[in-house]
Amino acid sequence: MDKSHKCDKTDKCAEKREAIIQAALELVAEQGFHGAPMAMIAEKAGVGAGTIYRYFENKDDLIRWIYKNVEERFVEVMMQGYPEDGPVRERLVHIGTALVRHLISEPLQLRFVEQFHNSPYGVDHRREKIFGQGRKDVISELFHEAVEQQIFKPLELAILFALFFGPLIDICRDHILGFIKLDDALIEQVVGACWDALRR
Repeated sequence: MDKSHKCDKTDKCAEKREAIIQAALELVAEQGFHGAPMAMIAEKAGVGAGTIYRYFENKDDLIRWIYKNVEERFVEVMMQGYPEDGPVRERLVHIGTALVRHLISEPLQLRFVEQFHNSPYGVDHRREKIFGQGRKDVISELFHEAVEQQIFKPLELAILFALFFGPLIDICRDHILGFIKLDDALIEQVVGACWDALRR
């Protein structure tokens, strides 16, 4: 039974759940999944150890729920002003630019996503994203369209994703660490370079 939405709708209930989510996000981002046991999450959230289980079945449920919500936020940001009828390059540049701007403004989310993708949770998620037979998302559909139109190099989807999103994630991390300073002009150049890596 999914407890993640089991709440009595009171402000206090919502506040506790948000405190748990924020505490888990911060601890995982800072210390990894193994360094964020449920007892520590509860302590950081200022709730009793058993309180978490009123909202989430277990740690796996909590971690997956946080990732699902972070990913939904990514999609929401990328879809703002998305040029649905524009050419492939315009659509992809929009997605890349929106993602970079969001990630550099939300460093905790970036670190959480990196931890997630480098864990067994992320392996399962990526396998479903790349090989799953379920509903395709906007990004997957865009990449498939570009391959079919012979705009992209004839490479596997996993490689194309890595060529585009991998460098963007790394560059966002370096900005957050202070190694580089991203501004609008540099973001445009970086996203354009990632586009160049994909096209024939």
